[in-house]
Amino acid sequence: MRSASFGLAVLSFINLFSYLDRYVVSALIESLKHSNLGLSDANLGSLMTGFLVVYTLTAPIFGALGDRRSRPRLIALGVGCWSLFTALSGFSWSYLSLLAARASVGVGEAAYVTIAPSLLADYFPVRQRGRVMAIFFCAIPMGAALGYVVGGLVDRHYGWRMAFFVAGVPGVLLAALCLLLRDPPRGVQDIGALHADATGAADAHAGAAATQFSARLMRKETWATYVRLAHNKPYVLTVLGYAAYTFAVGGLGVWMPAFLERARGIPRSEATVSFGTIVLITGFLGTFIGGWLGDYCAKYSRQAYLWLSAIATLVAAPFVWVALTATSHTLYMACMVAAQLCLFLSTGPINAATINLVVGTERASAIALQVFVIHFLGDALSPPLIGALSDHFSLAQAVKIVPIAVVVGGCIWGWAARAQQQAAGAASAAPG
Repeated sequence: MRSASFGLAVLSFINLFSYLDRYVVSALIESLKHSNLGLSDANLGSLMTGFLVVYTLTAPIFGALGDRRSRPRLIALGVGCWSLFTALSGFSWSYLSLLAARASVGVGEAAYVTIAPSLLADYFPVRQRGRVMAIFFCAIPMGAALGYVVGGLVDRHYGWRMAFFVAGVPGVLLAALCLLLRDPPRGVQDIGALHADATGAADAHAGAAATQFSARLMRKETWATYVRLAHNKPYVLTVLGYAAYTFAVGGLGVWMPAFLERARGIPRSEATVSFGTIVLITGFLGTFIGGWLGDYCAKYSRQAYLWLSAIATLVAAPFVWVALTATSHTLYMACMVAAQLCLFLSTGPINAATINLVVGTERASAIALQVFVIHFLGDALSPPLIGALSDHFSLAQAVKIVPIAVVVGGCIWGWAARAQQQAAGAASAAPG
């Protein structure tokens, strides 16, 4: 347990810095726009897209490696890589050089994000996964909030280049800590657990995954894994709902500080700190409450993680709309707090649902495919789309697409819960 708890602590701390690095750019948007780089809103939105394109394209590669190679070493490689390119972002002299540096960060983060959840699943038993994922993913809002706050404060006192240096340096120590983690057998915590709603032959595949693959056989097995995942209807629907959710959250995360400054007239440093504070508090509370509530409800229903995510997300939608359209600052604050709290409730449950919908030997691949889809269809699209709409209309009008995506995500997750229930019923009724 001490080893498992140490692993959870290290991986969660890395996750925090991962999102600090990712959202430090959002705190710097206005400074970058007025710098000598000559950036438009579309250019600024494409910085996140460039990162996410590389991130999503390399995620399936690391997912396949994570199911067959040393996971701590792969994570250490990824952490070191993203830290290097974050620091190099501070030396950018043009839009293309900054885009190249931010895009390269995606290689390192893909290695980490695809592998860490599967490692945690082998550290802790099934009954604790909602809480474990809540702790792990609680680092997301905390890291994003620190990205806004640290980025905004460093930018204010030392400039935007120094903000990138501060975000990138801690990765060296974190990469070294990864090498101290143990790598248990895949699926070791699933012995005796029921997986009626997962697809594929777990026993045969578990034996195959332990074999030393040749390069050709590894490619064939990797392709077969992704084909099996694509035929897992509850998993596919869960990922598609996550994509709509990520579209909304990614758009808010990138553009809210700029929105507060332009549409609400809030000073730049105050905008980043105030929104960062909201994300920190609601993210911490919402993620923890969602994880514990998901585990509690899962005692009574296998679909609890998905239903909780669907309901919380649909409840968030009207609050998001009012927060983005209300002229009263007090009403904005109340609705944004309520919206963020509801959105973060689903963080732990939805990732626990993803893990439980697939067999233990395919989890890194499943997370990798999820990462590819949710970012390719989600926050790789929303920041540049909002930026382009802002250039043609206004940022206040452009952000109105966000609550629509929130509704779509909640509806698809409800559909996924029904599909999981149907799949479980069909498996129970099957002979033998």
